[in-house]
Amino acid sequence: MAQKKKADGKLIAQNRAARHEYFIEDTYEAGIALFGTEVKSIRAGAVNLKDSYCRIERGEIFAFGFHISPYEKGNIFNRDPLRPKKLLMHRREIEKLHTKVTQQGYTLVPLSLYFSGSNVKMEVGLCRGKKLHDKRDAEAEASAKREMERYTRGRGRDEY
Repeated sequence: MAQKKKADGKLIAQNRAARHEYFIEDTYEAGIALFGTEVKSIRAGAVNLKDSYCRIERGEIFAFGFHISPYEKGNIFNRDPLRPKKLLMHRREIEKLHTKVTQQGYTLVPLSLYFSGSNVKMEVGLCRGKKLHDKRDAEAEASAKREMERYTRGRGRDEY
C-alpha cells in the first residue's frame, strides 16, 4: 500500500542503509509536524535519513537523528536540524506499534520521505535487525539475481 502512495507523490529521500541493516516486517505511513522553513528546506532536498530512528514516548511517536539542513534564507526562523520531529499517526496504530516494539524486540526505522499532495509523509518500517550472515546471504542472492539478468539479456540478443 505504501508503494502506491509513493508513486503518486514525489520521493524526497530514502534510507537505503535501513534495507541493508534490517528485515522490514511491515510499513506504515505517518505525517510529520514541521515548521515552514523546514518544509522549504525539504523541497530543496536538504534531508538526510541515515542513522535515524523512531521512538514512542508518552503515547506519541518521534523521529530522532533525522537531519533537515537549515533553510538558506530562513535566518531567525530556522530550527535545530536534529530536533526530534513528531510523527502524526492514529492512536491505535501507535499503541499497536508500542506493544510490538516493547514485547517482541522490533525497531521503528524511517524508510523514506515523500510528498503526498502538499503534505510531507514518512514511511516508517517495523524492523528486525539482521545478523552478519543474513547480510551476506542477501548480498549473495542479489549478486546471483544480477548475474542471471545479465546472462538472459545477453542471450536474448544472440538469438535474433
